[in-house]
This record gives sequence, C-alpha cells and structure tokens, in this order.
Amino acid sequence: MTPDVLLRKILDPANRADPYPLYAELRRTPVVRAGDGLFVVSTYWEIKSLLHDPRVSSDARNLSPGAGGSLLGDDEDASVLPPSFLRLDPPEHDRLRRMAMRPFGPPETPRRIHDMRGELDGIVSGLIDGFGDRKRVDLVDDFSYPFPVTVICRLLGVPREDEARFHTWADTIAAGLDPDPDDDPGDRRRVTQRARTELGAYLSGLIDERGGAPGDDMLSALVAQNGPDGRMSRMELLSTAALLLIAGHETTVNLITNGMLTLLRNPGVLARLRDDPGLAVPIVEELLRFEPPVQLLPQRTTLADIDLGDITVAKGSALWLVLASGNRDPRRFAEPDRFDPGRKDNQHLGFGSGIHTCFGAPLARLEAQIALSELARRLDNPRLVEDPPPYRRNAVLRGPRHLNIEFDGVRK
Repeated sequence: MTPDVLLRKILDPANRADPYPLYAELRRTPVVRAGDGLFVVSTYWEIKSLLHDPRVSSDARNLSPGAGGSLLGDDEDASVLPPSFLRLDPPEHDRLRRMAMRPFGPPETPRRIHDMRGELDGIVSGLIDGFGDRKRVDLVDDFSYPFPVTVICRLLGVPREDEARFHTWADTIAAGLDPDPDDDPGDRRRVTQRARTELGAYLSGLIDERGGAPGDDMLSALVAQNGPDGRMSRMELLSTAALLLIAGHETTVNLITNGMLTLLRNPGVLARLRDDPGLAVPIVEELLRFEPPVQLLPQRTTLADIDLGDITVAKGSALWLVLASGNRDPRRFAEPDRFDPGRKDNQHLGFGSGIHTCFGAPLARLEAQIALSELARRLDNPRLVEDPPPYRRNAVLRGPRHLNIEFDGVRK
C-alpha cells in the first residue's frame, strides 16, 4: 500500500473505530513522504525528538507554498482571531503561555487545580444522580460532555447557559482541524471562519464585561493581568480565551469516553477500580497511551533541513506527527496493544511533549480520574449497548460520538 493510500485510509471515517492496524503498517517506514512536501512520522523516538527540536515550527506561516498538498487544511485567518499560542513559536509562544499560566497553575497559582477537587466531585456526583431511575444513558451526552464543559465555564467565568452557543462553534472549529481529503477545502474554511468570527464576537463581549466588573474567574485575571510580561493585547486575549474554552473540554470529553469504553472492554480492570479508586491514576496514564484523545498533530513545519534516518526532511516541509502510533510503538512499549494500567515507565505522548505539552494536562488528568472512579463505583453492572460505538468523523480528536451503556441501577 502506498503512503498516500495508507494515509487516506487513516483519515477515512470508516476506519475511525480501530485505526491501530493502519498505524502498525505506517510504522514499517518511520518517516514517509505522502503528497507534495508532506512527511508523516509514526514512531515514538522520532516523534519525541521532533517535539523537542527547535527546528520544528508550529507556525503555519513558515510552511513553504503548496507543502502538504490536498491533505492539509487551510490556515487560520488571523484577521478573525489570531493564532493561539499553540500555533506560535518562541519567543511569542513562551510569553503568551507564561501569561496564561499565571492564573491557572504554578508558580503564581500553585493550588488552583488542587483546590477544585471538591467542586469537581460535586459536579460528577450531580451528573450521576441525574441518571435517576434510568437503566440506559448516552455517556457522551449525559456525562462526558457536560462535566468538562461545566468545569471550564466555571474556571473561565463563562455563563453555563451559553453552552449551546459555544458547543456549535467548538464543534465546527474542531472539525476544521481535521484534514479530511473528502471535504471541499473552500467550504470548510468558510464554515470554520464564520464560527471563529462568531466566537470572537462572543468572547469580546465577555472581556468587556470582565474589564468593568471583574470576578474571581480566570478570564478576569487575564484581562487585569499586568505582570513581568506586560498585558495581553485584545486580540491575544481573544485567541487565548478561545483556546482555553475549546481545548478545555474537547479533549477531556474524548479522554473520559474512551476511558469508559476501554474499561467496559476490560471488566477485570473496571472491577479493580470499583474497589480501589486510587487505581484511577495509573489507569488514566495508560489510557493516555492506549487511546489518546489527540491522535495526530497535522500542523508542524521544518525551519531547516532535518535528517531522520536515511530521510532528509527539507526546510519548509509539512510534518504530521502521529502521536497515537508512537504510543503503540513496540520499540518503546512492550505489548503495546495490551491495555495494562500496571505498565512501568509509561512516558506516553498522550499530552504531547516539549514546549507545546498540553497546557491543561493537570486538570484533564484530575477530571478523568474522578469521572472514571465514580462511574466505576456507582454504576451497577454497566455494559455496552453496541461495540464499537459510532465515532466522530475527526481523525485528529478521535472519540465516540455516542456511547450508549446499560446498567442495573445507580448506587449512592
């Protein structure tokens, strides 16, 4: 199978339920050229090296014209919302990430996530209580989605009643990340930019409100911040707020849903978690390796020629880093296709690596640990209605669209 055909199979929604055999075939050639100026990297050590290589850029402006061919999505329109710091390189990336981190975590706010635990427990308990007398729920609609959305709304200070509006925008923007070769790129770009414009206008109104009447939320802190790096410009505030709002729930929905699906497929592990909630920590780490919510990073560019084995990736080339394939690389992980929460030295790529390591990883870990341990404890005899479940089309942010489960009742 040629690299182009293999890559199209990976991107084909028909293979979304189990892309891992395709990744295994891709790993036979750790670095392949697929399309004009596009290189796909699928093995652990090569991906890890590139994530730490300053010659690899996250800024699409460094991409050579035409690199990536028809499989690459269109660039973001900076006139609508400028690129978030995820799409920038140092020093701009480092400055904006430091500023976003100050009201979120160490060193300036070291206890913010830790002190949210009681609130997270309460949200999870309320959602499971909401199952009532039902014996069947869609875990995505009834739990995995509303939990992180409620959390990020409270953290940022976004009114929960506006969720329906930004849900639509978030879905559209997330779909725009997906390099689907069957989509018309012009139509996708127009739809995505319309969503970005509407989200930007909405966030602009919230920023104005916080400027006049600040609260104790993270958005207020970002608006008022004037530290060693100065203040964010209005456009930087907008792009950072949009990133936190969307990334703050999109990946966690998939992590929790993929996690429960995996536990239901491994009933022995589920039973152990029910008896010992402390197992949630290694279980979540293994889930991040085994079923990562972010499967690939399709938007990287080379700033210089880079030699990878006997392949030279030319300056200005497009790079795709297939994180989920690296996480199943047998050169790095023994029995990589086995779900093993007792796995030692589990340095997975589930949150990336290097300077772009997931900003919200501490919160996502805690949310998943609480969610899965409480679902295991409180649901009596949970089981899948269908396996595999229906999946979202997105090859980048991979997860079930719905996960219908049955159970005999809800424990207190």
